[in-house]
Amino acid sequence: MTGASTNSVDLLIVGAGPVGLFGAYYAGVRLMSTAVLDSLEEPGGQITAMYPEKAIFDVAGFPAIKGRELVEQLLAQAAPFNPHYMLGHQAVGLERGDGGFAVTTATGHRIECKAIVITGGIGTFTPRPLPTGGEYLGRGLVHFVPDPKAYENQHIVVVGGGDSALDWALMLEPIAKSVAVVHRRAEFRAHQHSVELLKSSSVRILTDAQVSAVRGDPDVTEVDIAVKGQDDPVTLPCDKLIAALGFTANLGPLMEWGIHIEKRQIMVDTKGSTSVPGIYAAGDIVDYDGKVKLIATGFGEVATAVNNAFAYLNPGKSAFPGHLSDYAPAPGEPAAAGSPTA
Repeated sequence: MTGASTNSVDLLIVGAGPVGLFGAYYAGVRLMSTAVLDSLEEPGGQITAMYPEKAIFDVAGFPAIKGRELVEQLLAQAAPFNPHYMLGHQAVGLERGDGGFAVTTATGHRIECKAIVITGGIGTFTPRPLPTGGEYLGRGLVHFVPDPKAYENQHIVVVGGGDSALDWALMLEPIAKSVAVVHRRAEFRAHQHSVELLKSSSVRILTDAQVSAVRGDPDVTEVDIAVKGQDDPVTLPCDKLIAALGFTANLGPLMEWGIHIEKRQIMVDTKGSTSVPGIYAAGDIVDYDGKVKLIATGFGEVATAVNNAFAYLNPGKSAFPGHLSDYAPAPGEPAAAGSPTA
């Protein structure tokens, strides 16, 4: 987006994924002026970038909701409070002063703020490559499934054993000619319910197996699967090869902010506080004893972090927001008096 090179707000949220968007709503509830910063060009974080059409099952109140629809609802929820979105801007430098912080971006913008909540997911993420066939990227080999319609009537091979791999396999099964899942271990890492759905579906399952060869000219047409204990590989027709092997994460410049980080995770206390007073964190980027990485968990964490940031900025005020009906406007009504504007 364009605009002045310097912005000044009460609260800066670093990360515009679902957790950051919910944090923007809660900041509005507490009448804090808010900017939301993200290196991606669109809000929604990993959901928008990787699986906007995939159903998400761990958001309370929704038996299932598509990623794109969840992001749209979160944006609508925060909209009455007019958070200032700065998309396509990576947070780089951090300056500390008596009145708060100043964050500079890779594009030269500067955001002055009194407190920060980091909701950067896993940071910048790079898909883990297949052991073979990487030269077919863009020619049948993909890492994400943003639009399932592109997979209709095709032979699909999904490589991986996590939630994304199984979710994509189950999503594509009704529209593809065939779907196979290849996993290098005997047991899947995905939720057990998804594993049971996979076993009862028409998806071909190959465990203790991995892709040993990819062929096609110019695009993928078939793959060989080496299965443990078998001399000859299994050859499968393949129009789309989906490598869902997870990601390597990089916190990038956040590593230089003086925050206590262990194994690429920001350590927080029960308030969501980091080791730097005034900086909070929530979502997949944080860790603590007993942490469970779910979107639902991140929603609770960011509500806690934002409300404690409010108390930090307003000594003597409670972190508890009270009854939200006292703050939040009904759909179609203007924001409460004193609500921040961009």
